[in-house]
Amino acid sequence: MIDKSRREPGMKPPSRDKSRLGAVQKKLRAENADITSLAEQFEVRKKSALSSVVFIRFDSKDAQKHLPQGIDPSIPYPVQLQAPSVKLNPAQITSESLLTGMLRVLAWDSGSANAGAYRDYVKSVRPQLFEELIAAGIQKAEEKEWGIAEEIFFAASGLDPTRPEPFINLALMHEEHAKQLTDSGNEADGEKEDMLAYKYYQHLLGIAEAFPPAYYHAAFFFLRKHNYDKTVALLTSYIGMSDDEDRIKKAKSILEKLSSMGYLDTLFKEAYDFIQMGEEEKGLARATQFVEKYPDVWNGWFLVGWANRRLGRWEDGVQAFSRAIEKGAEGADVYNELSICEMELGNLEHARANLERALRIEPENVKIIVNLGVLAYRQGRILEAEGFFKAAIEFEPEDKIAREWLKKLDSTLEKNAD
Repeated sequence: MIDKSRREPGMKPPSRDKSRLGAVQKKLRAENADITSLAEQFEVRKKSALSSVVFIRFDSKDAQKHLPQGIDPSIPYPVQLQAPSVKLNPAQITSESLLTGMLRVLAWDSGSANAGAYRDYVKSVRPQLFEELIAAGIQKAEEKEWGIAEEIFFAASGLDPTRPEPFINLALMHEEHAKQLTDSGNEADGEKEDMLAYKYYQHLLGIAEAFPPAYYHAAFFFLRKHNYDKTVALLTSYIGMSDDEDRIKKAKSILEKLSSMGYLDTLFKEAYDFIQMGEEEKGLARATQFVEKYPDVWNGWFLVGWANRRLGRWEDGVQAFSRAIEKGAEGADVYNELSICEMELGNLEHARANLERALRIEPENVKIIVNLGVLAYRQGRILEAEGFFKAAIEFEPEDKIAREWLKKLDSTLEKNAD
């Protein structure tokens, strides 16, 4: 799995500013509502997943003549049907349909009364199945078949609830999905995916026997959320418990960088939080103080540019993002943000050059592809714009912004035809 993530759910503010606390409390209330919604969605999915499972007993005399080894005739066993509406034909019961039925129950209802018997049976007939499930789940996640990957990891967890591997892969999978959704403009669903990743990290960090990879990956999760205090605590703990020399070296490097470049400064954290919560003026004030204190830290200039861009101060945004690049910023985000400001100022050729640079860094970033489409539209290149929006939908079929623009282009082309 690849370590990717975006915002952090439930991040606490470092100060006692009342207006800021109110914004955080409002955010937390919204997140609690989202958590309730996710729980409800899980129950709906659970009901659907188990609708194609029927339970049978091997307690008749005829059944016991053909009783599979390891089956307890005193309890019901789940059998996977081909579809929910298909009736069970006893003659078609196979060891594979039994195994699949048990895995599905373990995936979605691992606390059921007979789960222990199902685990014992599955482990006896397929001793290596846990490892096979983890490998299959990772493959499906890499193919972006999120729902299938999730159910496979659920099944692995249900098969052996004491193992941490399913949970770390679920966390990484949801982070990756969150990135895809956020990059395509669907930030609300991206937030929900991040909340799920956060939930799995919480579980892993709370287990009695420390699992070092959880500390390492969770540290990067919080690093990408700009929660540097949490990042430092997790990386410090990881260094003390791990024997992976390469990762320890990377962890120490990050700790040194955070310390030397001012990322642990309260001003930086407050600036980021304010901007993220929609209080751009307060965020800009903190970010400006930060760059005065640390003029050579490119992230500070990025925050200044980000706040100005959200406030519609395009020239100030261009200046700040340009300073960030001068100070070493190399990511796609800074070029994408710079291009937005340039586009609004009418500097379309400069905007295009920066968007193309951003796309070279992240060739599958849907947000950048959509912005290239918007730029092409503003330049009057309607067919080229259409090509960009269609390309964005190929990468992310549910991208709302690209679909809205395609509708707008269809309307424009119809008018031109008339």
